[in-house]
Amino acid sequence: MKVLMLNGSPHKEGCTWRALCEIAKELEKEGIESEIVHIGGQQVWGCMGCGACGTLGKCVHDEDLVNTAVAKMKECDGLIVGSPVHYASASGAITSFLDRFFYCGGSAAAHKPGAAIASARRAGTTATLDQLNKYFTFNQMPVVSSQYWNMVHGRSAEETVQDEEGMQIMRTLGRNMAWLLKCIEAGRKAGITVPEAEPEKKRTSFIR
Repeated sequence: MKVLMLNGSPHKEGCTWRALCEIAKELEKEGIESEIVHIGGQQVWGCMGCGACGTLGKCVHDEDLVNTAVAKMKECDGLIVGSPVHYASASGAITSFLDRFFYCGGSAAAHKPGAAIASARRAGTTATLDQLNKYFTFNQMPVVSSQYWNMVHGRSAEETVQDEEGMQIMRTLGRNMAWLLKCIEAGRKAGITVPEAEPEKKRTSFIR
């Protein structure tokens, strides 16, 4: 089993990365692979709503890593998204990235466990987590929690390590992700499949 991790920070080895590494260590102890993909240091196109991905099977923009991440997600069993807090919300890069990732490749992540983590100097973490978790719940993904909200605090990777509570939260999250992945795998081996979808997805307009 393998978990894809998206680092939405512009700093490749900053606070968010350090938190993801703490989770990765726990996953490894449980025999689960992980891969951290850094997407926050490049220009990321926002979704244009063109709908071309419905025909092409991928996003029309190949300049960034969205299509690459979707391909990786097809081979992975879980997803963890990490973001710093920018103006009490997730980074612009990860927001644009996830808009397109789920719009063109949501089926690759459906019914797979997802988790979000937020890194901040001080505040705005709960708003960021609320924003990121909505991507999972929209896509029928079980949301993995920890012993507190999935957040760490610090101004640098070194300071983040000093957040003992935050580091413990990350380790607990890693173990919970591993546990859920193993439960799903055991269910699959026992013949339990994902819920059957209704034949038509309803889209109600409230404007009459």
